[in-house]
Amino acid sequence: MELTLALIIIALIILVVFLLHYEQPKAEIPHEVCGRVLLHIFHHIARVSFGLELILEKFGIYVDHHIIRLVLNLAPSGDTSKLFIKDLTFEKMNVRIYQPKVPSAGLRRGVVYCHGGTGRFGSIKVYDSLCCSIATKSESVVMCVGYRLAPEHPFPTQFDDCLAATIHFMRTAEDYGVDPTRVIICGDSSGGTIAAAVCQALVNRTDLPRVRAQILIYPFLQAADFNLPSYQQNHAMPPLLRKWTIYLGLRYLNIDVSLIDGLLEGIHIHEDLREKYSKWLSPDNIQDEFKIRGYEPPKLSPRVEKYSTKAQVFLTPTFSPLLAEDDVICQLPESFILTCEYDVLRDDGLLYKKRLEDNGVQVTWCHLKDGFHGVLAVARIYGIISFEAGLRGIDAIAKFIRSL
Repeated sequence: MELTLALIIIALIILVVFLLHYEQPKAEIPHEVCGRVLLHIFHHIARVSFGLELILEKFGIYVDHHIIRLVLNLAPSGDTSKLFIKDLTFEKMNVRIYQPKVPSAGLRRGVVYCHGGTGRFGSIKVYDSLCCSIATKSESVVMCVGYRLAPEHPFPTQFDDCLAATIHFMRTAEDYGVDPTRVIICGDSSGGTIAAAVCQALVNRTDLPRVRAQILIYPFLQAADFNLPSYQQNHAMPPLLRKWTIYLGLRYLNIDVSLIDGLLEGIHIHEDLREKYSKWLSPDNIQDEFKIRGYEPPKLSPRVEKYSTKAQVFLTPTFSPLLAEDDVICQLPESFILTCEYDVLRDDGLLYKKRLEDNGVQVTWCHLKDGFHGVLAVARIYGIISFEAGLRGIDAIAKFIRSL
């Protein structure tokens, strides 16, 4: 019996070691990163999960998203002691309303939260702690949208759900003690993509109050250039390595993942679009301080028809809000953008910040010099594990919300 147990343990150890190295890029975490040791642990858990999925696929077992969802749903709930919580259904979607218990002299601000997870992972449960923190610290009503996930519900279902939930919330805001003229749309990572796209979709609506502000937390905003300085500098920085970013995006859109290398080279961009996008995506628009860790302008490769055809959806404003036209950008509301130094998506936020400011939109910017992608979502876990950069980011967001 003891020998059998020992063999099982040895087999599991060998499997874990194999999974950690199976077809996966190595991580590089600089010493300056907040909570470096904990991040290493989280990264290894993610690598094991991805590796197991890839191995099972080799045997024709397609579990795809289920293992990652299972791991993420182990996230602890937030501190609800100062909040009233309501689980409701808007437009056939699950939503959770977080209402502060502290009395208010009038109608409160409302925050629509679009969670991250590349459109395939994440849930209200996973983001419960962050939403609790935002609602409590800003004394605002937060609505987290439990939008439907891919691949069961293909893109752009996720955007459609968040747009529908936002419209419903704005029309019924007073039912939840919210001033409909003080609704803020917020999201992180791919949820930041959705939040930005929802704000763009609402700029010409005359049947609704104007969105008061948008909050974009390390958002993914463009799929035209994966060689910006932040992509080069942080290509091996977990949890969002450069190749993983493209891989997850392709899986989200149900596009062949063999396109990864071509997308890295930029051969999916038509020549006339490349010229158009260059003014918005130019590294010259990024401050020199963000190139100190190294940047080498990429060699441009000619477009390949197969890639540009399959990747057309990559370049729509719904998926790449940074590529929207100026007549939309100039109508966007006051904005808050949070970026992290050690994040491949850092420069998406910096470039969007400049586009907004160039179009007369007021922007409040928070940059976490020791932050990494996803740090706010894990800012505090079970009340004993914390990432200081994430806590600072939450405080900055709450301060911005209270100022509106």
